[in-house]
Formats: sequence, C-alpha cells, structure tokens
Amino acid sequence: MGNLDKDILEKIDDWLTSSYDEKTRASVQKLIDDQAETELIDSFYKDLEFGTGGLRGIMGVGSNRMNKYTIGKATQGLSNYLKKQFPNQEIKVAVSYDSRNNSQSFGQLVAQVFAANGIKVYLFNELRPTPMLSFAIRHFGCKSGVMLTASHNPKEYNGYKAYWNDGSQLTAPHDKNVIDEVNAIASVKDIQFEGNLQNIIPVGEEIDPIYIDANKALSIHPEAVLAQKDLKIVYSPIHGTGITIVPKMLASWGFENVTVVTEQATPDGNFPTVIYPNPEEEDAMALAKKKGEEIDADLVLATDPDADRVGIAVKNSQGQFQLLNGNQIGSLLIYYVLSAKSDLKQLGNNPYIVKTIVTSNLQADIANHYHVAHYETLTGFKYIGELITKLGDSAQYLAGGEESYGYLVGDLVRDKDAPNSCAFLAEMTAYFKSKGKTVYEVLLDIYQEFGCYQEKLISLTKKGKAGAEEIQAMMAGLRQNLPTKLGGIEVKEIRDYELSQTTDMKTGHKSEITLPKSDVLQFITVDGDVISARPSGTEPKIKFYCSVKGTLQDKSNYLSLQNILEEKVDRMMKDIVG
Repeated sequence: MGNLDKDILEKIDDWLTSSYDEKTRASVQKLIDDQAETELIDSFYKDLEFGTGGLRGIMGVGSNRMNKYTIGKATQGLSNYLKKQFPNQEIKVAVSYDSRNNSQSFGQLVAQVFAANGIKVYLFNELRPTPMLSFAIRHFGCKSGVMLTASHNPKEYNGYKAYWNDGSQLTAPHDKNVIDEVNAIASVKDIQFEGNLQNIIPVGEEIDPIYIDANKALSIHPEAVLAQKDLKIVYSPIHGTGITIVPKMLASWGFENVTVVTEQATPDGNFPTVIYPNPEEEDAMALAKKKGEEIDADLVLATDPDADRVGIAVKNSQGQFQLLNGNQIGSLLIYYVLSAKSDLKQLGNNPYIVKTIVTSNLQADIANHYHVAHYETLTGFKYIGELITKLGDSAQYLAGGEESYGYLVGDLVRDKDAPNSCAFLAEMTAYFKSKGKTVYEVLLDIYQEFGCYQEKLISLTKKGKAGAEEIQAMMAGLRQNLPTKLGGIEVKEIRDYELSQTTDMKTGHKSEITLPKSDVLQFITVDGDVISARPSGTEPKIKFYCSVKGTLQDKSNYLSLQNILEEKVDRMMKDIVG
C-alpha cells in the first residue's frame, strides 16, 4: 500500500470511523484487505465535482464514488445554498430518477435530506424521463430539482443532475456556489439524513397527461399525422424511462402503429442487451434497427436510460436502414420546424435557434436561410437552457440542441427532451411522407441546398487519476504546439475557450471570445473545416469533434463524396493525435 499518499490515507481513515455506517466501513476495509491500491486511489484521490452534467461517477465507497455520503453531502450543500438564496421563503424542489441500479433509493435519499432541511419535496413515485423533472420544476414552482441518472454511461455509473428554478441545470454562479457549500461541509455529521417526511409530496401519473398535452399543443402539422396515422414506427427505450412516456406521447399525437422493442422494453439498470445504453452506439440501436427491417418501418427511434437523448434509423437510397448521427438528426429537426413554420407564417417575433460550439454549422446555415437568428453556447444543454431563460419573452425559441443526440423543440422545458423530439421526428416523417419524400431524401435535399457536411466524433477513453492527467497533458501539448496545417490545409484561426481568445493565424491578431471559459480548443481551416478538442465533463474521455464540408452537385454522388470527406477527416486528425 506504499503508493497511497497522505491525503488519500487520511480520507480512508475517516471513512473507517463510526460516522459512516457499518456496511460502508466493511466495504472500505475489504479494499484494504485485498490490497486494491488502484481502486483505493481512484475511490479517494478526489471528491466528485460538478461537470457539464452535474455529479457523476462509478457507484461504490469513497469520496470519488456515487454513494449515500457523496450524494448526501451534495444535497446538504444544495440545501444550504437554497436557504441562503431564498431566505424566509417556502422552498420547494422536485426529485426524480431513472432506471439505473440504486437510482430509486438514491432519489429517496435525496428527498429525505431535503425534507430534513425543512424543504418541501415533490418526489416522483416512479421513474420518469429527465425532461419531466425539468418540466415539474416549473410546473410546481420549485426553486431547484435533482435528477438521479448517469444518462447513457455504462451500468457501473450513476449521477446527480442539479437544477435551478428555471428548470435548467445549474450554471454560473450557482454551480460553483453550490460546490463551495458542499466543500464547506467538514463532516458527514453535518448532513441531515433524517427529518420530517411530511415534507415529501408524492408525484404520480397525474403529471403525465399535463406534460404530454403541453407538448401536443406544439404540433405544427397535425393534419399530416392524421393522414399518416398508420406510419410504421419502431421504438426502443433501451431499458430506460422512455417506456413510461414515449409510447403515450406518440399515441396522443395520433400515431397508431408504434412497435416497441420488447427485448428492451423493461427498465433494467444492468442494460442486459447492450454494452453502452447509448443511442449514439450502433450496438445499442441494433435490436431496434432489426425490428425496423422486419416490419419495413418508416422510422426507428431509441432513447437513452433517462430519455433525454434520441437516436434514429431511416431507410437510405438503397432501401437499407441507416443510423443518422446527432448533427444530421438535429439539422433535420431544425429544417422541419423552420421550413414548416415559415410556410405557415408562424415563425413569430424574433425567432431563434441554439446550437453548441461543437454542433454542425449546417444548422446556422439553415437558420440564416429562413432569416432566423442563431446562437452558440458552450457544450452542455444547461447553457442552451440558460440562454432560453435569459432571452425570455424578448425572443421566441424555436428549436435547438447538441450533436450528442439531445434536442428540444419549443420551450416547455430547459433541458434536452427525447419524448418531445420523438414526437416531432415522427411528425416530420409523416409530413414529408405526405409530400412523397423519405427522411433520407430530405437530408440529401438539405445537403444539396446548404452544403454537404460530414461530421465525425473521435473519443479517446483515459480512466482514473492517470487518465485524467494524460488528458490534461494532451490539451497542454496541443496549446504548446499549435498546428498551422491540418491534413495539408492551412489553419485559418484557433479558438481557445480557456483563454477566451481567437487567434488569426495569418496576422496573429487576437480577439475576445465572450462565452464563459471552458477547456476547449477549436481549429478552423481556410476551407471552413472545424476540429474541436474537448475533455468530457461527464466521462473519462477526451473528445475530438470533426466537421468538414463539400459541394453535392448530384445526389447520386453522395456516397462517393462522403468517402472523400471521411478521408479528409482522417488526414486532419493525424496531425492532431498522430
């Protein structure tokens, strides 16, 4: 055990005291007895911190794990902050959870800590999607909320998403201030685990139709749904919360021919049919895609465990089911919403869309065409939610999202919303089918009109303390050796969001970036290609977002153009990571 430094040993000793329950102490002692040095280091070398998605980590004992004490400490810190922010006011919060192992018990624990602090808690009786937690915060007039989920992470993970009174996840200054409150808790004895359970108000199925009806009111072309009510839709919740709402949502909109993937219909935190319960992964979409082929579906949908992300498959020009990436799905949604509302003269006053800095510029091109403003935010939907709240009634939010399969049409919530997206993707498919076109054909239409964008996400996983240090070293290396060419193409400008500056590589001129600081580097070539390097805030990964663009003269050339653009991405990435 010679590799454990003093701070780690002190934390381990603390977790062996009577302040912690017997089961926890026994688990820590077992790690010691087994001489599990690497696991002890990873479990205790730091405290879990809020990233772009809140608190997230592997379940287990230790300060760097998701457990009763780290969750309790986070909730006590949030409670303390809420009481300081809203003195002499009734404070209400909402709490929900997904299908992950321990999510329900963690949710009940969070509710108990809030209740013990004199805070009124609206606790969902059963698992529900993350966007419904965001919806509930505003519906019940809450000051805050917590969703227990690790989104699409592997089964070993769980997480804690904290929300503010607008229904958006915590942003500055609240995120840092809550962390300060959490860090100010000197001992687990300061956590109020038990208190007045009368402060906990159960939330049952009665909220479902309220949320569903509010979404249905956003429908743009209900007559297209009526005409295509037999549209063949396949849906998989990938063992998650989507099963509780998505089928009801689609039925409410008028879709009568929805086939649920039975093998993935039952909520299960072990996610037995997939490695990663992530609709970005082909493996996770395989069963839904197979069912789509069996019934010759018009649209295949799958949502992640907390149902804030959605992936789709549609038939391509060869009649084969093809997965679309997050940029393509988001661009199609924005194109449908803007084109349909423009045709109906329903764009409203000061309409706008929002995308993140690593999401396809195709969406900005579409917005420009329809004379709709577009905004960019940092990665993380909380920044989109924050912007919607900031602009308020002065402008009309239409749609937006992230390349990571999270979208929102309309402003009913302040988070990405898969049930909402599923309904609009189905309506979009119905509308274009009534015009004699498939979704894939419309995508090619968009590429022909606005330019053929090819995007690729490259993720490098680096686990544990050593991995985190390696990721830091990679970012430092890129900053010290800024590339002047990528794949033989000159780099025009470099945006460093950590330094809040853009550098013109030809003149050396530096200009300010007004977004909050973030550890992101962007390289933009003279061709308009973009490569963004960003350590993940929620996973042990460094991510490279690549976007290149070509001209599609003839739709029959799409596949060959794709190959050319793919090769261009590969050449450019060799100059980044070798």
